[in-house]
Amino acid sequence: MEEIASLLQGFAVVLTPFNLLLMLIGILLGVIIGVLPGLGGANGVAILLPLTFTLPPTSAIIMLSCIYWGALFGGAITSILFNIPGEPWSVATTFDGHPMAQKGKADEALTAAFTSSFVGAIVAVIVITFLAPLVARFALQFGPPEFFAVQFLTFASFIGMGRGSPFKTLASMTLGFALASVGLDNVTGQLRMTFGFEYLLNGFVFLVAVIGLFGIGEILSSMEEGLNFSGAQAKIRLNAVLQTWKQLPKFWFTFLRSCIIGCWMGITPGGATPASFMSYGLAKQFSKNGKNFGKGEIEGVVAPETAAHAAGTSALLPMLTLGIPGSPTAAVLLGGLLIWGLQPGPMLFVEQPDFVWGLIASMYLGNVVGLIIILTCVPLFAAILRIPFSIIAPIILVVCAVGAYTVNNSIFDVWMMVVFGVVGYVFVKLGYPLPPLVLALVLGDMAEGSFRQSMLLSQGDLSIFFSNWLVGGIMSLGLVLLFWPAVRWLIAYSKPKPQHARGIRPAGRPYLRTFSRGSK
Repeated sequence: MEEIASLLQGFAVVLTPFNLLLMLIGILLGVIIGVLPGLGGANGVAILLPLTFTLPPTSAIIMLSCIYWGALFGGAITSILFNIPGEPWSVATTFDGHPMAQKGKADEALTAAFTSSFVGAIVAVIVITFLAPLVARFALQFGPPEFFAVQFLTFASFIGMGRGSPFKTLASMTLGFALASVGLDNVTGQLRMTFGFEYLLNGFVFLVAVIGLFGIGEILSSMEEGLNFSGAQAKIRLNAVLQTWKQLPKFWFTFLRSCIIGCWMGITPGGATPASFMSYGLAKQFSKNGKNFGKGEIEGVVAPETAAHAAGTSALLPMLTLGIPGSPTAAVLLGGLLIWGLQPGPMLFVEQPDFVWGLIASMYLGNVVGLIIILTCVPLFAAILRIPFSIIAPIILVVCAVGAYTVNNSIFDVWMMVVFGVVGYVFVKLGYPLPPLVLALVLGDMAEGSFRQSMLLSQGDLSIFFSNWLVGGIMSLGLVLLFWPAVRWLIAYSKPKPQHARGIRPAGRPYLRTFSRGSK
């Protein structure tokens, strides 16, 4: 098959001493980032992105993707040993992972988590290998209306499928659109919203923004919480690894179900967090040991880890084929591609095959190498958490400042990083999600350009977005997702309320009025 031949070509690109060294460095850095609360995959990739500016694009993306794989593996260590979820999706892992560690089964829990992560990621990579070329070839038929419809669907997905308030999601996204509109108008060539600052002629620097939002913002939140690490000691015994691997095949249906959920949530894009919780809930419901979930059940570790890593990996599919990031990390990687002069989308497979297939091949090798490293070095990575956070935090802040400065060698970018850091901190405190803001910041210009080009083609007629079955179907699905929160509210409001909720006296019982304490 053509895909197999292209994949073998990708392995030839990856299997060079230099790229293998970058892969190893990326995984090690990623695991350290994943272990440290307050960071995570998106934050780590954003902070370390400046390190790749001097590298060839293929080597750079291999290193960044391995940082991401390593961070995904590292997040399980804090969740299981210390009951500290480093990422929102790892919350579900703590439900059974930490009770297992408290029972002296930390090595079994870690082995199950790492193996499940590996399986979920590998299945998602296989999906990318065979599905990405098909999606790319299909997307070659897209024009401006189709691209805007896909971008609109992406924005609507965050509103309709998000776990938080749709109004907060919309507010965050609106701010991202406003920031994306600063600088040079791509259609007319005129400056807008620069307010006389020459530093804003090219708009806000994406890398500076994400370093501030994710890096500085999360560190400020972590410093405020005053993190104190304490948890179970861990070492991976070979016997425990082998015994755990013997148990895992009996959960084959849990693996399969979680992979399907994860891949779907990654591509749509729902995200790793809802994928992990959904997979955990279904596993608890259908498992014969469901009553033991939350008490240290190994299946309760397998389900969320598999789904989360499948979602995190498959989110790269729409980013590569359509230029639409399916996760915050994919959005950061998309920004990196644009900085390197590469345009994600269907033409990337035609113009840069070595780059694309080198990245896909690195996904296979990166996860294999990551699994080996994480199984052999858990005690070392867990010991990092013994370092006082008061020492770690300033180091991270310095790295963020250096990374922001090196983008344009400008102190103005450092100050902008601080401003975005404060914005990120305020968003976290008020419960506003950051991913929609980052998504709008990355795709705002593209979506605006596609919309305006469509309007020029149709002479201002909005019916162009329903001119054929493809664009009409995508737009209709986007509109459904956009208004889905309102539909859910109407459905819940229209349900008949219980009698006591309407003030009707239950039969055979006296009607009692209850007053709150202190009322008169």
